[in-house]
Amino acid sequence: MGGLDIFFNYFSRSSFITLFVLSWLSIYFIVSFTILFSRMFELNMWQKKEQSALESLLMGTNGIGSESILKRCSTGKISKEKLSVCVSIAEKNATNGITWLSIVASTSPFIGLFGTVVSILETFSQLGVGGANSSLGVIAPAISEALVATGAGIFVAIPAYTFSMLIKRKAYELMSVIRREVDILVATKEATDD
Repeated sequence: MGGLDIFFNYFSRSSFITLFVLSWLSIYFIVSFTILFSRMFELNMWQKKEQSALESLLMGTNGIGSESILKRCSTGKISKEKLSVCVSIAEKNATNGITWLSIVASTSPFIGLFGTVVSILETFSQLGVGGANSSLGVIAPAISEALVATGAGIFVAIPAYTFSMLIKRKAYELMSVIRREVDILVATKEATDD
């Protein structure tokens, strides 16, 4: 029996709840990878822009480059309060997606466990109906198939948790660059005010 036959055989014997749980976990899995790739791409591009703006400030140019998120806050009179608001907005934007990844990471094992429990309950409910035919040889495969849902839940949770940590780290690196820009802007303002 080939791998594809085993796959189709499993799904043909699975209950609606098991199929629902595995579908739900599949969606979670796809969402996790989508968030990772889109956010990492966006954060990398954003960090390059902020790094360029920081380098311009370090070279002594007046003002901040148009590619920086701090551009809105550095027009007109620069104040620590305005810059603080911009940093807060930047931090919120940089950490988008982490909440969803945390939800996926924390709920996936429970969703898988739910599928397993329901499948095992269905298997045990058939014990009384099967009579003499309810041997360990019949029950063991049914229980092992039910455990696939728990395994799938854990399989989905691990990358989601890992991806949330990767995005947190990338957001931290980006925010470090932005905070350095703020420090330079504040120091330049204080130097010109004196």
